[in-house]
Amino acid sequence: MAVSTASPTSNLILRLRRFAQAFERPLFAIVLAMVAGGIVIMITTPGSPVDRFNEALAAYQALLSGAFGNAQNFSFTLTTMTPLILAGLSVAIAFRAGLFNIGAAGQLAMGAMTTGIIGLEASHWPGWLLIPTMLIGGTLAGAVWGGIVGLLKAWRGAHEVVTTIMLNWTAFYFTDFLINGPFAAAHATNQTNQLPPQGTLPHIADFYNSTLGAFLPKIDQPAQYLVDVGLFFALAALVVYWFIVSRTTFGYEVRVLGQNPKAARYAGIPIKRNIFAVMAIAGAFSGLAGALQLMGQFPFQLIANTFYLQPTGFDAIGVALLGRTTAIGVLLASLLFGGLRQGGTIMQLNANVPGDLAYIIQALVLFSIASEFLPAIQRALPKGLMSRRPPLVPAAIGATVTDLPAKDNAPVENGAEPAEMQKADAVEGGAAQSLPAGESSSSSSSRIEED
Repeated sequence: MAVSTASPTSNLILRLRRFAQAFERPLFAIVLAMVAGGIVIMITTPGSPVDRFNEALAAYQALLSGAFGNAQNFSFTLTTMTPLILAGLSVAIAFRAGLFNIGAAGQLAMGAMTTGIIGLEASHWPGWLLIPTMLIGGTLAGAVWGGIVGLLKAWRGAHEVVTTIMLNWTAFYFTDFLINGPFAAAHATNQTNQLPPQGTLPHIADFYNSTLGAFLPKIDQPAQYLVDVGLFFALAALVVYWFIVSRTTFGYEVRVLGQNPKAARYAGIPIKRNIFAVMAIAGAFSGLAGALQLMGQFPFQLIANTFYLQPTGFDAIGVALLGRTTAIGVLLASLLFGGLRQGGTIMQLNANVPGDLAYIIQALVLFSIASEFLPAIQRALPKGLMSRRPPLVPAAIGATVTDLPAKDNAPVENGAEPAEMQKADAVEGGAAQSLPAGESSSSSSSRIEED
């Protein structure tokens, strides 16, 4: 009897194949959305077909240049991207557990409000103490707001879509009451006082000039680069999210819960506790997003009637869907959405195309993913054109075969095999018949399972 051992080359190929399969749908959705957006531009632009096509190309060129054309524009994109990463993680971890968190906007609002209250009430504290306290306070406030949803879902069966939507508006009106009432600025309306200087986060350019700039060349005109050090917190949150989901027992239980709740219950996984914990962690991500946005960006104060107008909480749903709830996917999707927001403004100014095209592209991306266009196309194509190997029996390219020693308690006499080995060979032979052409039965005994 022989066992197939996959070589490092085959493992690399399998990982690349898995990576390509994970990103083919998002990439297809983006391309489809860009093509559809170009058609919209051509339909709404006067002139000949050539002029309309050139107008669409000019619009996309302005969109790309406005998002990534130079360091200043790229810094604006990263500024928009920072809260999107955290809010996207908030929705993504809930998706992992089979929950639909639409409450990122309200959790963000509560996190920002709590951060602002701490900053205003403890304005005499030193920065080394005030900044961590504000960040922790905002994160905990979001966790509490998300935990309410988890508590209602786990112990009362209340649907999380309904409770998150209602809690969103509760958060919006509650924060407006606090901004206009107890924490209103003395000589202004609909806003609070600014945070104390030691309670704000520096821009990355200023931080670089004050640290590494003492030994390396300084950045000229750092004020024009708006991205702040909150980006580093968002990137760290991506690592934390990946570690929780992929490298902890809790993450495994969450994935099982999201894929098959009945199997999770049968396996003894604490369903109620995990639902509450997932929603609390989701709220913590959004609360941190609100804290970083308030502490890192001008005007460093809370303004009434802005939280329900801010699109970050709802864009997070698209970020999580487009990113397939993976850490690297959320990062890339946030970069795309941030680029569309920043580039849309430049596109409207330079190409005379309404900036609403960026919203149209976002909607088309989500529509393409939700409609499962790519799987439908793959099923409609002739067999063999886009064929795939069975995911549970990957191709063991470059595999080596080694013989296993015979069992001492099951000797083979006169060429006769024990009944157990005959059954195993029968099963192995049946599996070999189901393999694609060119696969041997020995390769079916090598399975590579990854989270």
